[in-house]
Amino acid sequence: MNAPASHPPTAAHAPTSSAATPAPPATQQHEPDVTPRPGPRLAGQVALVTGSAQGIGLAVAERLAQEGAHIALHVRKEDERSARAQQRIAATGQRCEVFAGDLSDVPRMQALVAEAGAAFGRLDVLVNNGGLELRADFLDTTEADYDTVLDVNLKGAFFTAQAFARQLRDAGRPGRIIHMSSVHEDLPFPHFTSYCASKGGLRMLMRNMAIELAPLGITVNNVAPGAIRTPINDALMQQPAKLAALKGQIPLGRLGEPPDVAGAVAFLASPDAAYITGATLVVDGGLLWNYAEQ
Repeated sequence: MNAPASHPPTAAHAPTSSAATPAPPATQQHEPDVTPRPGPRLAGQVALVTGSAQGIGLAVAERLAQEGAHIALHVRKEDERSARAQQRIAATGQRCEVFAGDLSDVPRMQALVAEAGAAFGRLDVLVNNGGLELRADFLDTTEADYDTVLDVNLKGAFFTAQAFARQLRDAGRPGRIIHMSSVHEDLPFPHFTSYCASKGGLRMLMRNMAIELAPLGITVNNVAPGAIRTPINDALMQQPAKLAALKGQIPLGRLGEPPDVAGAVAFLASPDAAYITGATLVVDGGLLWNYAEQ
């Protein structure tokens, strides 16, 4: 990726002059194509999905492929799991290419976005799905623990989205950015303070991006899952008492499944969501407003 271009001084710091300053050029407005059409909603588009070797990320990639999109499948490293994920996406009939990189490595992710765009000739949708959590009491959290979580969940999402948005801007195309947040962008989660901080930060990142990128025709939204049956919750699945207690907090009475979240992402990526930006779509079975800690 090219280095960020330098910017002129802002009005608050620019040298004063008696000469009139020419008005800036009008911002280009992109009129969305909301024409109903039969068939897959994302036909011909390309979606980059981060953290998509398993769980929610893989379900999202598969659903977007079923909607007609070709998939740039981001994984941390190429291995048997990523190969199986690629085969699963290819089974939908859509093209799928794997791109490996550490989400906390900003230069690598900037290069990865460029590589994906070059491989497919375009990018239309970014799903910032990759993330992690570490359990630690607030008083015991180390700087390394904090950096591990924030560098992936917030910093990685920030600069991956920036590289994607720059590519769309330079190509003069609109697009969609969907961040995978969590109910913990709102809901406290004791012993996971750094994780909650990262998701709360992701909410404000999304809102600011939505405003700044709207003139480019790029919508930005969050999907906030609640308790979802994924590998990250494998330990919980082996504790019947805790699992039953959690289900008791969920009005719909069950854990969510990855396809529940994938459907929400597909909606936000589609023309059906052309007039939605700056919003969080919660997918939690009603947990957020029924949780005992609230």
